[in-house]
Amino acid sequence: MPRPHYAPLYERLIKLGPQELERRHKVAELARRQQGITFTVYGRGQGVERIIPFDPIPRLINPAEWDRIERGLKQRVRALNLFIQDVYHRRSILKERVVPAELVFGSSGYRRECVGLRVPRDVYIHVSGIDLIRDTDGHFLVLEDNCRTPSGVSYVLKNRQVMKQVFPLLFEQSDIRPIDDYTDNLLGVLRGIAPAGCDDPAVVVLSPGIYNSAYYEHSFLARQMGVELVEGRDLVLDRGQVFRRTTRGLQRVDVIYRRVDDDFLDPLTFRSDSLLGVAGLVGAHHAGNVGLANALGTGVADDKGIYPFVPEIIQFYLGEEPILRNVETFRPLVPAHRRHILANLDSLVVKAVDASGGYGMLIGPASTREQRDEFARKIEANPRGYIAQPTIRLSRHPTFLDGRLDGRHVDLRPFVLYGEDVIVMPGGLTRVALPEGSLVVNSSQGGGTKDTWVLHQSSARGQ
Repeated sequence: MPRPHYAPLYERLIKLGPQELERRHKVAELARRQQGITFTVYGRGQGVERIIPFDPIPRLINPAEWDRIERGLKQRVRALNLFIQDVYHRRSILKERVVPAELVFGSSGYRRECVGLRVPRDVYIHVSGIDLIRDTDGHFLVLEDNCRTPSGVSYVLKNRQVMKQVFPLLFEQSDIRPIDDYTDNLLGVLRGIAPAGCDDPAVVVLSPGIYNSAYYEHSFLARQMGVELVEGRDLVLDRGQVFRRTTRGLQRVDVIYRRVDDDFLDPLTFRSDSLLGVAGLVGAHHAGNVGLANALGTGVADDKGIYPFVPEIIQFYLGEEPILRNVETFRPLVPAHRRHILANLDSLVVKAVDASGGYGMLIGPASTREQRDEFARKIEANPRGYIAQPTIRLSRHPTFLDGRLDGRHVDLRPFVLYGEDVIVMPGGLTRVALPEGSLVVNSSQGGGTKDTWVLHQSSARGQ
């Protein structure tokens, strides 16, 4: 039997029947193909651009459940933001040994260039995507924090748009919280970090270019906000100010929503071989002449080696118990943890602390002896570079496959904006591991997506 808040949707889908559902699924896939909703999947030495698979069965979250998620996300992002501000300034949390200093300074996301650098409103994480999973008891847990350049929000918005087109009656008969104001809120956050005195700041989205896996998202967000999409070669520094090259000459740029990682952002400061960034950009930012979102150095907060300490980080800065718990995590730097990991590689998930997108992982139950031996050597050689977690059977959700409903593992990535206040988009990106039994939901590894509906309180009472 469906859960109570799913019952009305279940009844409507039954009335539609499998043939009509299949027809509308094909219409939805065609619409997404025509709109070019793509992501690049890497493997076998090459990248293949593909349409992200879309499942038409929405995921529903009731108001009470969402209230807890929303409060937990706001708490977590505020604490992580305070952590970033602290490690680049007073370093109180390091002095009190709540988080080991060597762990922070050894993080690939820690930027010494940011020490002492003030940012508007002391906000570093303007946009974040926090990955959540359900445990066997039905509780949401935080799996990962994405605080650098999180992707996927364009697919959330397009999923909703396609669902409204293909299943209009479902929306008329359901009371769902809207998400359409996300790009307006994002633009407001970006305009809020413009240099002092900018009455009408010029905002741009900086993309690595068309070969980046998330280029569709970069162009989509720029269009939705009504701002220019640029690459590094489109920008130039003149007397410490950033300008955009146009056919009408140079035009000033006040805020950059950058979808380029720190390493490639400025060849004068970071990687000298980068062709994606802008020479001198970091200097212009230090001088207060251009705002950057997310701020430089935010990667220290989504380092998976820092992740086990987030409950302590919340306690330290906010004096509160975490609303959303972490997944149990083992750190190879701790000798007892390392012994446990090496003795149980066949049942654990091992992750590289600075990797993302499903790369740099070992899923123990699905691994070979050779793969486990390889990871054992990596862990022994670089214990700081890995963490391990129990293999959690992600919650399953009805998914429409081959003309019928079948369960597939899912996770959830809500998106959080931080400007004058913290705003959580109602819902987020539900990612689906499409191969039967798979636990890998990442789009870069071939996962699919579905729409996520957060129900209004009135809707829940009516059910």
